[in-house]
Amino acid sequence: MTVSDLGEFGLIEHLKDKFSLAEVGDDTACIELGGEKILLTCDSLLEGRHFLPFYPMSAVGWKSVSATISDIIANGGRPLYLLVTLLLPDLELKKVEELYEGMTRACEFYGTKIVGGNIVKSEKLGLDLFAIGQTRRFVGRGSAKVGDGVFVSGTLGDSLAGLELLLMEKKSYEDFELSLIERHLRPTARIDYVGHISKYANASMDISDGLASDIRHMAKRSGLRFNIIKEKLPLSRELYEFAKKHGKDPYQYALKGGEDYQLLFTHPPEKINPFLDMTQIGYVQDGEGVFVDNKPLEEYGFDHFRS
Repeated sequence: MTVSDLGEFGLIEHLKDKFSLAEVGDDTACIELGGEKILLTCDSLLEGRHFLPFYPMSAVGWKSVSATISDIIANGGRPLYLLVTLLLPDLELKKVEELYEGMTRACEFYGTKIVGGNIVKSEKLGLDLFAIGQTRRFVGRGSAKVGDGVFVSGTLGDSLAGLELLLMEKKSYEDFELSLIERHLRPTARIDYVGHISKYANASMDISDGLASDIRHMAKRSGLRFNIIKEKLPLSRELYEFAKKHGKDPYQYALKGGEDYQLLFTHPPEKINPFLDMTQIGYVQDGEGVFVDNKPLEEYGFDHFRS
């Protein structure tokens, strides 16, 4: 048997069981330190896997920070510090500076700071970030409750559409296409939701591998049935225009598209905040599995060893 036989998430479950790693299961680890709840997480971006060589280096830097601290935000925390390991080919110094410019701008935006790291020579460019955050109340993915509404922030599917547009390598793009490309290159982690998640959410995680994949993890960890209403999935005007132009189904992008870094969370429906761009897309029931319009959700989404 090889790793690809198990897949990314099958491997995680295998290692948890074999080595009794009961604490593993959320995107951050929550530890008690000096009476404070500290969140720890790490994330990696590798050239050719998470970004392409022609991407602006500043965008790669921004995205690496956003992707890493999105997990802390999703679990109800505020990011504090980052350590950065660079896997570095012999690049021009200007490109390395552009990379760090993107990271430092993101850190300023999120109120966090790079405090150290490591550099190792590599054949391909890569970044491995370790983040530390703090929270008053840890909110994991496995504590949804029967009767909860299922909510998402923002709109879904934009990043995947932006990636597909980049891969077209067109000479020029329309304004709506440029907006989608920007959402892929420079996603924004939803730090504006920290207070709401920490105060009201029963279960929460970010949408990095695609809604269809991530909601399945939440349902399984919570041991409950999640019912989604397809027409409730929030779609941007730009995604509608993209789908119309290219003959695509925008709801498929909303379900399978990764790297939006929006939030998926549950809490009682009456706790909705009208000042945040949240949408209730379904509800939590007794049972198990994930259903869309009362039909079992197809299995798709990003897996490092099967995608």
